[in-house]
Formats: sequence, structure tokens, C-alpha cells
Amino acid sequence: MSAGTTPRATTELLMSFDGLGMHLGNLSRLSKARSRSLSPENPDGAKGRGDCATTGTGAHCAADLGPGWKISPSIHIEPGATQVIADIAGPGAIQQIWMTPTGQWRFTILRIYWDDQEQPSVECPIGDFFASGWGRFAQLTSLAVCVNPGSAFNCYWEMPFRKRCRITISNIATEKMTLYYQINYCLTDVPADCAYFHAQFRRVNPLPSKQVVTILDGAHGRGHYVGTYLAWGVNNVGWWGEGEIKFYLDGDGAHPTICGTGTEDYFCGSYNFEHPVTKQYQEFTTPYAGLHQVIRPDGVYQSQQRFGMYRWHIPDPIRFEQDLRVTIQALGWRSGARYLPLQDDIASVAYWYQTLPTAPFPTLPLKDLLEVI
Repeated sequence: MSAGTTPRATTELLMSFDGLGMHLGNLSRLSKARSRSLSPENPDGAKGRGDCATTGTGAHCAADLGPGWKISPSIHIEPGATQVIADIAGPGAIQQIWMTPTGQWRFTILRIYWDDQEQPSVECPIGDFFASGWGRFAQLTSLAVCVNPGSAFNCYWEMPFRKRCRITISNIATEKMTLYYQINYCLTDVPADCAYFHAQFRRVNPLPSKQVVTILDGAHGRGHYVGTYLAWGVNNVGWWGEGEIKFYLDGDGAHPTICGTGTEDYFCGSYNFEHPVTKQYQEFTTPYAGLHQVIRPDGVYQSQQRFGMYRWHIPDPIRFEQDLRVTIQALGWRSGARYLPLQDDIASVAYWYQTLPTAPFPTLPLKDLLEVI
């Protein structure tokens, strides 16, 4: 190492002084970052204004107690309305998001905008963003996302920004919804090499015959891919996970740079996610990967098998310099030990960091095409 060179480990420690990248190994280090939090009790995160609401969804409950006693724990969002739940002047970083929404989770759309961009860098139904695309609770424990009883969504993706962070929630349902939320963040300098968090949702139902599922396309800039969530609904009998995931990096044409060996392999399982004794699908959650949801047929109207699975590339981000495309095949088996291209119901969320600007996303599917049916 030449004189004056800063080792990468030291650089990462220095980042923690600004309130970014904290972990158990450096949690004792002091920082000049200023901690703030947004909630219905303090919608602009102002210092010393954490319980100053005078109206809100809990006002009638606190009528005998007065100010400071849980006046505004939640908000209502009317059908067709969009609510801004965060508008923060930077520099800073979102550190944790907790939410619990009512209604159909596919009909609540989360968007995050960085540094006054008109194009959102995150656009996703709220359930899918928190790895809960089927609209049913499934407990999930991981480093990046936790889903806890009864419908508590938690996100720990670090989200730095330099000028501004704006977060909105849109209700496209026909019924009013209630949202409880808390967004914890810090105001701090952001190192020059920090990229911006992105998440993009897609859904196809049914997948056209012999077509691949596109998880991400059109990402342009420098960055790294950090996660995949799939909500996979099976429209055939038999095993559905022979398909390979592929990462096309920096101008790759017909062939990718990175190619997986099978769907369950990519999600860090093996052999059909099958328990060797019970011969049933085995749910599991780990810090980096899991099959946390298996929806089994009930013998009447809930006839299809449905699965939720996640893979976080936290220790192994997939880096790109110019552009990135991610696809996965949907393959089962047919007679003669031949692959069967499937026509399944597959929704995905891609998570990645990149430099700005954010390229426009594909238009979200219409409401009827988002619905879980």
C-alpha cells in the first residue's frame, strides 16, 4: 500500500462517522449526524416537535388527556388520493421505515423521489416492496426487510440522498385506507461514492409461452444490484423452478455475464425447496435469502400454489458500470424428461443502487392487472 492510501475498511469506518453504514463492529463510534424521525405525530421531522399534534386519528381517544397523548398515530388516505409522507431537505439518509397499511396491499403504491427528480427511483405496490406480494401475512426475518405480526412492514435498506428525499403513498383502491408509519433518518454529509437506492416492480400474468420474465431492464448508470423479490403463482401442476436467472452487464448482448443454475438455487435453496422427510415445501428465512411464504391449495377455491421468496445481494452485490438487465426463466417438466416452459403469474421487485438520473420505469399495470385473483 502506498503512503497516503486509505484502506477500504478504514474508508467504511469513516463513513460511519457521518451516520452511514453503522454495524455492531463500529456502533460505539461517535458521529456528527443528527437523528430525526417522521410520523403522523411529527410529519416534518422538526426537532422538539415529536408530540405536538392537536388533531388526528387518536384525538377523540385522548380527549380526557390532552396534548402529547397519542393524538395522531396514523393517517387516512382517500380513494384515488396521494399523500406525501416525507419531504426532507438533505443531505441525509433514510435508515429505517416501518409501516402498517390497511386495505389491499397491491392497491397502495409507494414512490420515492431523490434530489428533485420528477421520475421516482422507487415505484412499487407496498406489499411487494416489503416482500408480501400476495396480500397475506408471512413472517420474514432478514437483514434488509422484516415482516412481523400482525402486518408490520420494516425496511432497513440504507437510502442516502444529497438534496432532497420525497416519499408518497397513493391509494388506488375504492375504499379509504389507514396508514401507520415511522421513517427514521439522519441529517449528515453523504460521501461522494454513495449511490441512490432504487426499486422497480413488474408483473406478468400469464407469462407468454417460451418467454422469459424480465425482472429489470433499462437501468443506466453506474451501480450495483442488491436484491430480488418474487411472488410466483403456479398455473401448472408439478415443479416450477428449473429456470435460470441471468444478469446482463454493461452491453451484454445475447448472452449474460452471470447465469444461475436454477430458481431455488438462486434463492439459496436446493432440490425443489423440499423437506427431505415430509416431502413438502419447507419455508425458511435467513439474513440474505428465503422462501418465506408458501400458499397451499385449500381444496375449494384457493386452487393455486403461490410462493414468496427473496434474495439479498448484501455481501455479493452485482456491480455494473453502464447498464443492467435481469431476467429469469420459468421452467417445469414435461414427459420424456424435457423442460416445460411455464405460463405462470409472476410479480417481481428489483432492488439496486445507482447514480442519477433515474431512467423512466415501465408504466405500472392497471389496477385490474395488479390485483391478486
